[in-house]
Amino acid sequence: MMNIIAFEHVDVAYEDVTILHDIRLCIKKGQHSAILGANGSGKSTLIKLFSNDIYPRYNDAMKKEIFGKRVWDIWELKKHLGIITNDLHYEFTKRAGLLNGFEVVLSGFYSSFHIYKHQEFSPLHTQKVDEVLGFLGIEHLRDKVLCEMSTGEVRKCIIARALVHDPHAMILDEPTVGLDIKAQHAFIKMLKKLAQKCTIVLITHHLEEIFEEISQVILLKSGRIVKQGAKEAMLNDDLLSFVFDMPLHVSLENGRYSIKSRDESCMNF
Repeated sequence: MMNIIAFEHVDVAYEDVTILHDIRLCIKKGQHSAILGANGSGKSTLIKLFSNDIYPRYNDAMKKEIFGKRVWDIWELKKHLGIITNDLHYEFTKRAGLLNGFEVVLSGFYSSFHIYKHQEFSPLHTQKVDEVLGFLGIEHLRDKVLCEMSTGEVRKCIIARALVHDPHAMILDEPTVGLDIKAQHAFIKMLKKLAQKCTIVLITHHLEEIFEEISQVILLKSGRIVKQGAKEAMLNDDLLSFVFDMPLHVSLENGRYSIKSRDESCMNF
């Protein structure tokens, strides 16, 4: 089975400060995974490492492969690995608020924030956009402008934008942040459908985002991977109390996890 991510002895430093320490990480095709850690644990830096926006500090033992390759053209990589971050969401709402849903998705072919006159699109491009909108069940957003969409609707369009290339994997950074409870449930339902099409990697500190199809959990603390393995073995009181630096109790009900603190009130980190 193909490795999507294969890292060994990877360090990342900004000037003299090491942010990620000796990262050893393996995610295989079809192995839906969640990388779980508190704020400041290094999750954002890890995303930049996946996208080749930053590079590790060289050492002889280091291995950094994405889809089995050590070197990627960054634009080519985007076709294989869709990365959806809150920064991307913010940039779209800031810079492309007058685009409608169809145009947002169409812009994915050029990884742009607008549709420009010099860009060439064929009937196959427009057919693919409609296919993706239909797959995600968001045809009703085709003609709706971005500035009139809810947070969840914008995020769905941005995910659809990445799907025009039929990526092998999608990395989603805290995908339900800013959504109300109803919108969260609808979004998770969409992610479950997306998991039928490509490998999902969630980057999160919200336990409730870890849906049933997620099989592997990677625990990150202070720039180090504490442990990785089967979801059932990782999501327990001892490990999560260590990762989040506070006494926690993990509950499982109907395939979904939640956390309680000492006062036994459910917590969303």
